[in-house]
Amino acid sequence: MRINEIFCSVQGEGVFTGTPSVFIRTSGCNLRCPFCDTRHADGEEMSVEAVVARAASFRPRHAVLTGGEPSLQRELPQLVEGLHREGFFVQIETNGTRPLPPSINWVTCSPKSMDSTVVRRPHELKVVYQGNEDLTPYEREFEAQVYCLQPCDTGNAERNATVLRAAVAYVLGHPRWRLSLQTHKLIGVR
Repeated sequence: MRINEIFCSVQGEGVFTGTPSVFIRTSGCNLRCPFCDTRHADGEEMSVEAVVARAASFRPRHAVLTGGEPSLQRELPQLVEGLHREGFFVQIETNGTRPLPPSINWVTCSPKSMDSTVVRRPHELKVVYQGNEDLTPYEREFEAQVYCLQPCDTGNAERNATVLRAAVAYVLGHPRWRLSLQTHKLIGVR
């Protein structure tokens, strides 16, 4: 597997915000999103056993598979199985463009294009909101337990404030959605 980094922190986004977690960041992505804020191109080859052992060296038993795009790793089913053997609850953060092993405990899908998304029934749908998108297609095309709207971090404080206000207004008018902030950035942790 090509792994960018493995570290322990608190989950900063979505339903599990604040949950102590072990993050397994894979290298590479099949999309090039202009707002991507993650350096995921670098990495080292690691065996599934080495990844599981490193993850198990931390105390939390909530693993977050992220990237890049973790579904690009052909060893993903073996990784999920190995993490389960070590007592982990396994969450994946995916763009939804590739099928996933059914044994993953929680799927957070953040689609970037309706046309290329094959994961249509995630546990959690997370839309990175630019401030003016029509979200009706997401409600029509996806069946999720939780719908999260995450204001896009544009790198510009004034624009971020505008996007945040728009996101708050949207969730207040559309209670199916909940606001998801990138709290790890707000509190200054990875």
